[in-house]
Amino acid sequence: MAGDFRMSTALDRQGSVTIVGASLAGIRCAETLRREGFAGRITLVGEETHVPYDRPPLSKQVLSGAWELDRVVLADHDKMNELNITTRLGVRATSLDAQSRRVTLADDSTIDADAVVIATGAALRRLPGTESLPGVHGLRTWDDALGLRSALEALAPESRVVLVGAGFIGQEVATAAVAAGHKVTILEGLSVPLLPIVGEHVASFLVEMIENSGATLRTGVTVTGIEGPRDGALAGWVGLEGNESIPADLIVVGIGVTPSTQWLEGSGLTLENGVVTDRHLFAGPGVVAIGDVARFHWSDAGHNELVRIEHWQMAVDHGVHAAKSLLAGPSDAETFAAVPYFWSDQWGKKIQVLGHPGASDDVVLALPRDEEGRFLALFHQDGFITGVLGVSKPRQLMAFRGLLATGGTMDDAKDIAL
Repeated sequence: MAGDFRMSTALDRQGSVTIVGASLAGIRCAETLRREGFAGRITLVGEETHVPYDRPPLSKQVLSGAWELDRVVLADHDKMNELNITTRLGVRATSLDAQSRRVTLADDSTIDADAVVIATGAALRRLPGTESLPGVHGLRTWDDALGLRSALEALAPESRVVLVGAGFIGQEVATAAVAAGHKVTILEGLSVPLLPIVGEHVASFLVEMIENSGATLRTGVTVTGIEGPRDGALAGWVGLEGNESIPADLIVVGIGVTPSTQWLEGSGLTLENGVVTDRHLFAGPGVVAIGDVARFHWSDAGHNELVRIEHWQMAVDHGVHAAKSLLAGPSDAETFAAVPYFWSDQWGKKIQVLGHPGASDDVVLALPRDEEGRFLALFHQDGFITGVLGVSKPRQLMAFRGLLATGGTMDDAKDIAL
């Protein structure tokens, strides 16, 4: 489908909605539908058996042992009963007929509705051949977190933990492993971690945080594969280009995710690195896509492009906006224009990001780095601010949120008191 994706009429408030994906975005959409007066049937489909839960704490408080998993629940069965949501948990959606808005599930049952919300998120990228290796972990789901935490707790002191990938999640896992007293090696293919996201100048500061933590960071390396346990390496050996192998007692692979769109092949929707939507989050008549699976139009500082953003706040904003778009109908649906925001807790610091730093061609330190490693960086292009990154500067960073939302310039930034 292409062009204007909006449904021909507003969703009847006594109608029916199927939400595929018992995720943060999915449950926020359901809550918003009820809050906005939708009284019809809501069916929530989830591949996992768990009720909707929050993912960011999995690699932070849950992995460190500070929280038990019950603290990440977003809506338990009582809450969903209160919202009058019918749940189909532990069953996967296998296809969608976008024209009739019929969802088929793995048990061959079908659900027909007036509207469908696609909130299936994304799945971990995995290194080929590692599925059967028990010492190789990823971190995306409730079960992943439980398995990885148990594996870390079972290790002897000063065990060898190898992280493949130095993204934000990988570094959070590395932080927990170092805190537990293990010898941590982080392998990264880029010359500098997070280079496409924050640029070389800011990334170099973040590299210092890793190096000062006691972890070993190796950049510009290519992982060729992982072999199983042998010669005292409990998890296996990580092979690198150049015939080098690194022994590990625990291996965590964090090389990104891919949008979960396989079940939508043949649906008639446009699938290009996610489900393509219009500016109102419609992917087809009566079909919206939200969260990590959605590829939507983003306009800021002269940019107009399709983006897919894997952030907590974006999932929340998508869920709220999509519900309102369905209820408003084509004439009154508003353009989605939220400011991206995410955070990461690592190496004793809180890293926060507003906007799209990676879209910028220059960076200025609004607050230079102090002796504790805290700083605030403004990213800009053609005079417009496109992103802000702060390390342990939450108040100062949030002062720029409104400026980003209105397309503020570097000259405007001078008026913000820090």
